[in-house]
Amino acid sequence: MKVSVVICTYAMDRYDVFSECVDSVLDQTYEPLEVVIVVDGNDAVFDRVCDDYGDLGDVVLHCNDENSGVSASRTKGATLATGDVVAFIDDDAVASPNWVEELARVYKQTDAIAAGGKMTADWVAGKPAALPAEFYWLIGVTYPGFADSGDEVRNTFESNISFRRDVFLNLGGFDPDLGPDADSYSHSEGAEIGTRLRARYGRGVVYNPDAVVAHKVFDHRTQLRWLLARAFEQGRSKRRLERRETASKSEETTYLQQLLFESVPQRLRTLSRSPSVATALQLVMLFVLTGAVGCGYLYETAAGD
Repeated sequence: MKVSVVICTYAMDRYDVFSECVDSVLDQTYEPLEVVIVVDGNDAVFDRVCDDYGDLGDVVLHCNDENSGVSASRTKGATLATGDVVAFIDDDAVASPNWVEELARVYKQTDAIAAGGKMTADWVAGKPAALPAEFYWLIGVTYPGFADSGDEVRNTFESNISFRRDVFLNLGGFDPDLGPDADSYSHSEGAEIGTRLRARYGRGVVYNPDAVVAHKVFDHRTQLRWLLARAFEQGRSKRRLERRETASKSEETTYLQQLLFESVPQRLRTLSRSPSVATALQLVMLFVLTGAVGCGYLYETAAGD
């Protein structure tokens, strides 16, 4: 079973980070493997990519005519791929050596049509004491208790998800209106395609926590202003997603219940037993970030309904 890994990039100032990502994919333990690199409308970056990777076998290179956003670029990469399975990873992430092998194992041992793995944090600027683990998803990291191994979930992060290629193309790929681009940091394309997957095939994404990708968490992503803006945008994204006919509220509702009835009481107990500044700050941040998500949701409701 051949696996094609799609990597999209666009900016010269993060080329070194992108190269680390590509090298981690080229060093995978699994074969046969194809790497598809899509440059999103930056000719200078594409020229450098051609110089660095153009002579390698099983590497496909493409440059969009204009900046189309990462969702459209991922879908373009899938159309260029020749693998039985197409996997996606962000250009600021690094795959563990057996990442593709673990994804492929799901397909070989089950009748899965989609599989995804676990995102861990590479704390480039240090781990912030005030950020609660329940909100690691804001920085592209899998939060504790997300799912058990082998569970079918709606979606994993777009930086660690894969599909049988024919299934992905039959679905039409990621919706570019719900993904980030030069003007927006929206992030609902993974949830939306997962919802369409369930509606069309009655199946979900099989979760394998042994398929690990590390996401680089840079300094700006740990700043309060960025986290609040990200949480606000996530609230807007969820509301936009709900307007789609195939939208589902079940995952978000379940997670909110976990926050209110499990995480908050647990942290209150921890704080009462072992008072600490970090624990208190994380409890406060739970409410603050939840409020920011709610504000984004209400803003989009008022703006679009």
